[in-house]
Amino acid sequence: MDLRENFTDFTVASNYIMQLAIDEYQADRNWTRLIDRYWNLVEELIGDPRAKSLPFMDNPLPTIGMVLTYLVWVVIIGPTYMRDRKPMQLTNTLFYYNLGQVLLSAYMFYEHLMAGWARGYSLTCQPVDYSDDQLSRRMFNLCYIYYLSKLSEFADTIFFVLRKKKSQITYLHLYHHSLTPIEAWILTKFLAGGNTTLPNIINNFVHTLMYFYYMLSAMGPRYQKYLWWKKYMTEIQIAQFVICIGHAINALVTDCSYPKFVTFLLLCNASIFFVLFMNFYVQNYRKQATLAAEIAQVQPKQEAIEHQKAQ
Repeated sequence: MDLRENFTDFTVASNYIMQLAIDEYQADRNWTRLIDRYWNLVEELIGDPRAKSLPFMDNPLPTIGMVLTYLVWVVIIGPTYMRDRKPMQLTNTLFYYNLGQVLLSAYMFYEHLMAGWARGYSLTCQPVDYSDDQLSRRMFNLCYIYYLSKLSEFADTIFFVLRKKKSQITYLHLYHHSLTPIEAWILTKFLAGGNTTLPNIINNFVHTLMYFYYMLSAMGPRYQKYLWWKKYMTEIQIAQFVICIGHAINALVTDCSYPKFVTFLLLCNASIFFVLFMNFYVQNYRKQATLAAEIAQVQPKQEAIEHQKAQ
């Protein structure tokens, strides 16, 4: 009998693997053999067989390698290359890139609805469907497209480097663009559907708005008057993580047949993003509002003094 048939439940299989790993490591402290053995066991027990034949899906090393290459380029190689060069404009490139991301994000949002969230997915608890029926396959294919889209978003930072927009390359930005491809890989490899896709559909909606904003920004100064809603974009992103935190907590405290360990990781990740985005919001908007209020108070006094001097 196929070993996989004994473990149709992800939680049971993952607990089994974890206990085996602990027992064997205590008996034989060989990290290399342990990792190799248990990666093969993980694939056999809980890896989605539909993912194995797809590019970059056989194991996590290609994705990790791409993330590390991205970080080295945007932190070291790119800035070194641009140090004595003028910023690149990239006007047409930015417009078409952001337009492409708007269309891709809108498409994925629609597909999330049609593959599950508008067709019976539960907001409180939705297990993963590993069957190969039409909707399950559609959601699986969407998860893989979502993974590829996260790799394409490396271009965001590359463009910042080439345009010498150093202030845009924050810790939050790097954390987000480094972690999401790995998350999306895990999603496609093991959990293509269910609860995990709720953050994705919200993210697709937010990214449709966000890249539309960037597209308008790339179209030149005459479109600046249409960019008054940047602050509200950040507020929508914060609301996104509040929803994800609430969703994960609900799955943890109820008897939801979805892996508790994965849910806990999703909760931690959403909480980290919430803190980072709140810090960004306070640093950029609350301080600006305070400064504007101080200027508004000082300006009438200065005008009165100047008026008295004129007399």
